[in-house]
Amino acid sequence: MRVPLSWLREYVDLPATETGRDVQAKLISAGLEVETVEHLGADLKGPLVVGQVLTIEELTEFKKPIRFCTVNVGQANGTGEPQEIVCGARNFAVGDKVVVVLPGATLPGGFSISARKTYGKTSHGMICSGDELGMGDDGSHGIIVLPPETEVGKDAIELLELVDEVLDIAVTANRGDCLSIRGVARETAIAYGLPLRDPALLDVPGPNAYGYPVQVSEPLGCDRFTARTVSGLSPEARSPLWLQRRLQKVGMRPISLAVDITNYVMMELGQPLHAYDRGLVQGTIGVRRAGEGEEIVTLDGAKRKLHAEDLVITDDRGPIGLAGVMGGANTEIADHQEGEGTTDVVIEAAHFDAVSIARTARRHKLSSEASRRFERGVDPAAAAAAAQRTVDLLVLLAGGTADAGVTEVATPSAPHTIAVAADHPDRVAGVEYGRETVVRRLQQVGCDVYGQDELIVTVPSWRPDLTEVNDLAEEVIRLEGYENLPSTLPKPPSGRGLTHRQRLHRRVGRALAGAGFVEAPNYPFLGEQVFDQLLLEADDPARRVVKLTNPLNDEEPALRTSLLPGLLGALRRNDGRGSHDLALFETGLVFQPREEQGVAVSLPVDRRPTDEELASLNAVLPAQPRHVAAVLAGAREQAGWWGKGRPADWADAIEAARAVAREAGAELVVRGGQYGPWHPGRCAELVVVAEGVEKVVGHAGELHPRVVKAFGLPARTAAMELDLDALEAVGDDTPQAPGISTFPVATQDVALVVDQFVPHRDVEAALREGAGELLEAIRLFDVYENADQLGEGKKSLAYALRFRAVDRTLTVDEASAARDAAVALAGERTGAVLRG
Repeated sequence: MRVPLSWLREYVDLPATETGRDVQAKLISAGLEVETVEHLGADLKGPLVVGQVLTIEELTEFKKPIRFCTVNVGQANGTGEPQEIVCGARNFAVGDKVVVVLPGATLPGGFSISARKTYGKTSHGMICSGDELGMGDDGSHGIIVLPPETEVGKDAIELLELVDEVLDIAVTANRGDCLSIRGVARETAIAYGLPLRDPALLDVPGPNAYGYPVQVSEPLGCDRFTARTVSGLSPEARSPLWLQRRLQKVGMRPISLAVDITNYVMMELGQPLHAYDRGLVQGTIGVRRAGEGEEIVTLDGAKRKLHAEDLVITDDRGPIGLAGVMGGANTEIADHQEGEGTTDVVIEAAHFDAVSIARTARRHKLSSEASRRFERGVDPAAAAAAAQRTVDLLVLLAGGTADAGVTEVATPSAPHTIAVAADHPDRVAGVEYGRETVVRRLQQVGCDVYGQDELIVTVPSWRPDLTEVNDLAEEVIRLEGYENLPSTLPKPPSGRGLTHRQRLHRRVGRALAGAGFVEAPNYPFLGEQVFDQLLLEADDPARRVVKLTNPLNDEEPALRTSLLPGLLGALRRNDGRGSHDLALFETGLVFQPREEQGVAVSLPVDRRPTDEELASLNAVLPAQPRHVAAVLAGAREQAGWWGKGRPADWADAIEAARAVAREAGAELVVRGGQYGPWHPGRCAELVVVAEGVEKVVGHAGELHPRVVKAFGLPARTAAMELDLDALEAVGDDTPQAPGISTFPVATQDVALVVDQFVPHRDVEAALREGAGELLEAIRLFDVYENADQLGEGKKSLAYALRFRAVDRTLTVDEASAARDAAVALAGERTGAVLRG
């Protein structure tokens, strides 16, 4: 919600010295999230004045149309002579009033204006558009044309209110009242201890039998509907500058007078409104649920098929609007064209059910300013005042006449009351506020409070989020200041700490971070089309997903079965923003549906659930193992004065998996494999052995080129994913002190020639077994391929073998014998022969 400080001052008498930053600090202290304060016109410097176009000369010898104009700017230029200006815009004519910036001025962005020669003429200034002045889109896409009565030479900075401060507030879902200037003004008045001039306090005539006929068939979806009629509007009437500027400052585009007024009142009071062309509405206006398969063309020109749960506004023909979301094109207010336009309007100010509007907006992917407010809660008592405010502005600005008829269809409802102990906020906050402070703060937010030790609180209509005693306690606490709450550390019982699983997850995170990876948590939602992008087989278990009944995004309705989609999306975003050398990881839950779907029991709310009840609930939940995944792209080692760099590759992904396994105390078997998103020739299958049975716990390597292309990733992107819970189950992370021998090591190097298809893992295993217990360590340090020296289809694997005895110094013969035994077994199992 964007809130201009100048508009806010109309309802709260803030001290003249208060800046937007000061108000921001006060509102943040009161619990509102004011993200930024935008300083409009901060670098704008005049002279910027109103001018009248005297002559226009068309310059036709250039590739694009250019006009050489003379403009009367009065005495603003110091001479009174017409100002000569070159301009390329074509939406103005001789006699129009325009905004002129003269030499010596500075426009937003630090753009200095001076006389300069262009297109064969000297231009002494500029005729300005809204974008050039930082005003935003006014719908004209060209030069600002001012009303004819505007005085020539007048300061345009003041006329167009170009200097202001705008607070940008991130309104939370429970504070729909703050999606209006009225709501933010109320919070500001409370924060400063000043009175509020409530713009909703208007004299509103009562309903009578002469109003426009309205029939509400769905009172649960619409508990209040006010209709007012204004006749005789001038089709030529345009929104005044002050109205256009206020809409632009809050982020809305001026459209036409009637529409601008309804938008203005919505931003002012928080009540969405809609104006219908009375001449296009046929018969009684109704509110009902849509018929399955009904259709409507909304104001955005889209033809929409309605759902039976959609709440619609109708006339005798059928739907003319999606209630609380967007109006229909068949009753749209017509702008003035060749003497024609809307002259009679019906104003709708209604209160709709928040859940119904939210579902309709999400179902049709049609979020609007109106639906945002209805979803978060609108003051039902403000409907009549908003309708009256709209009627008053239409009469004032469009020359209309307010019809005597007033329609109000309302479902009777009692105000919400809450009984709360006077010291309840004290007990929640751990601070002694006292009854007087509690009553005063609740009254400031609009509550009626009665009682002594037990307070009876009547909640104001504009705060539907206050439903129980803790909500009232929160109001007192936030207004007294969260910063004044004491900081007290909890005292956990002794012997309670992190679980074994939690400690493992932290160690894994630290190990990967120490290896240069950056943690990148992602949302656990995905769309099923991602499985095709990952090249998963049709019968792959990962394709079986748990679907959400009410997803945040209709395009991602399922819970993830892999961490890769989220990480690859994060990699793509960061690469697109210029960070090309990336190593990201995530540990998180994946969700696997059970073979048999059960129904969860309803847990009691008046006592703690029993262990059996909790177990029955957990039994129907999907399996939720924790996985760890990592992705790499770009340089793994940077080049510099120390030497050449190295790109990330499949080996780094495998090493990340080994680092995770070491933290879990599990022995990871790495062998060639092939699975979904990985390159078939550069994929490692990661296996653990439990009770003599092998179990595949993950894969690592370079991604398939088709996956890289589908996700928009850098070439040669590598990735790994492991089932962390499976590693924990087979691992033993008990710290083992290394054995340290006082006897020297004997090192023997061997180079073995094998067929190219023989994996290094098999050769190493044979060497390790053949060398026996004297072998301390083995390391592959070179791989060599040369058909001329080794033969076609051969490769050389060079290993460094370290031998050591725990009780003596090995002789050369003992070390050589162990080496020869290792080579012999490798030759027997893999066909390896000593090179040379």
